[in-house]
Amino acid sequence: MPQPIGRQPLHLWSLSEDVIVRATGDEVVLTGRFGSERLSDPDPIVREALRRMELGPMLPANVGTGDGEGSVCLVLLPTLSRISHMTVRTLALDDLKGPLLSVSPESRQATFSPEELSAADELRLPRDVKVTLEDQGVALESAASLHRVVLHRPEAVWVVAMLAWPVTPDAASQALPLHPEVTDGILRYLAAAGMAEPVDDDKDDDARL
Repeated sequence: MPQPIGRQPLHLWSLSEDVIVRATGDEVVLTGRFGSERLSDPDPIVREALRRMELGPMLPANVGTGDGEGSVCLVLLPTLSRISHMTVRTLALDDLKGPLLSVSPESRQATFSPEELSAADELRLPRDVKVTLEDQGVALESAASLHRVVLHRPEAVWVVAMLAWPVTPDAASQALPLHPEVTDGILRYLAAAGMAEPVDDDKDDDARL
C-alpha cells in the first residue's frame, strides 16, 4: 500500500497585501482596505511578528524569545485575533513545495478560527460557491462567506473535489492518498471559511421534491 502523501501541516499567518504597518514611538498602526487598527505599546514579540507577517506567511512559534512556544502564543494570539480582518491564513506542509491553500478576509467582520470536525459529520461544498482558475491556483468565493479561498496545490483541490457530494472527514481521509492530518486540516480551513458546510438532510430532501 502506498504511503500517504504529506507531513505535519503548518498553520501560518501573514498580513493582507493591502495592509501597511507604521510604527511611531510606542504605537503601531495597521491600515488596510477595512480601516485601521492602533496597537498601543505592543510587546516586542508582536512587533517582530508583524514585521515577519509583512514579508509573508510566518509560523508564530518561530517568533522566538527563549520563553517557549506557549508563552509566544499567549502574547500573540489576542493581537492576531484582533486583526483577523487584515490577516491571511495559510495551511502548508514542511516540504518546501509551497502552501496548500490560503484564506483571505473579505470583510471587516471576518474572523477565522478552524474548529475540530467530527469524523462522522457529513460535509459538502455549498451550492453557491464560485470556482475560478487563477494564476495562483483555484479560487473559491461565495456571497455568503466573509472569506476567499485559493487552493495552491493539487492536494487541496482533491479535498474540495470530495465535497461535490456529501462526505465525512473520515471517509475523505480514507479515500485520499494524504496523511489524515493534512486532509483534516484542509477540511477545517474550508469549513471555517464557509466553503464546506454540514449537510442538512431535511433541506436536501426538500430540494429533491
